[in-house]
Amino acid sequence: MFSNMIACTSNNNSEETTLTVFAAASMTETMEQIADIYKQDNQNINIEFNFDSSGTLKTQIEQGAVCDIFISAAQKQMDELGEDFINTDSRVDLLENKVVMIVPENSDNDINSFQDVKSVSLISLGNVDVPVGQYSEQIFKSLDLWDKLNNSNKISFASNVKEVVSQVASASVDCGVVYATDVTKDSKVKIVASAPENSCDPAIYPAAVIKTSENQTEAQKFLDFLSEDECKDIFSQAGFTTLT
Repeated sequence: MFSNMIACTSNNNSEETTLTVFAAASMTETMEQIADIYKQDNQNINIEFNFDSSGTLKTQIEQGAVCDIFISAAQKQMDELGEDFINTDSRVDLLENKVVMIVPENSDNDINSFQDVKSVSLISLGNVDVPVGQYSEQIFKSLDLWDKLNNSNKISFASNVKEVVSQVASASVDCGVVYATDVTKDSKVKIVASAPENSCDPAIYPAAVIKTSENQTEAQKFLDFLSEDECKDIFSQAGFTTLT
């Protein structure tokens, strides 16, 4: 259905149920790991993921895409879907992430804080419809640097956090703003600073069952599973703070 959809296959049988989960790109690795564990005790459930920016996923849901569960990287996109699209009784604040500044792994530049961007040639940020892009704008506005970055064409906008990491890893930009969980041993980037305290909204990840889902019971069961200790451990090891 979408080019970045990932399927977790299972045994072929007529009673198999497919759950389609739309999740923020920053959850790719953790959700794939969780799906593998879930299938061990739920062989009749096939889980398909669509990972992208929360804004893109929200638009796809509004346009009628088949989706059972939506996990956003910000409250804004879930709020905008509202009761017209989500089963509000199922909504839960699942996780919290940290917004950080990254530079290329072998960088020797003098970028050690968000304030240091005033001296960079180019920075990678998420688009305006991407939660990490919205958090970035809040941060740089709080530091009185947003207009300077924009007016001097110092921003390379990316469609999601994975693209920001890629741009920084290739050193095509001096630095970028992503979530702490996007930085792994294979990322070829390093964290140099966390967002200044109170400079942006908390990076909360809400989750909910979509109202049009034809698999309400199965979707709720999988959503509940995300709050169990086994999943909490996976999220925590990735750098998330669990909230349920």
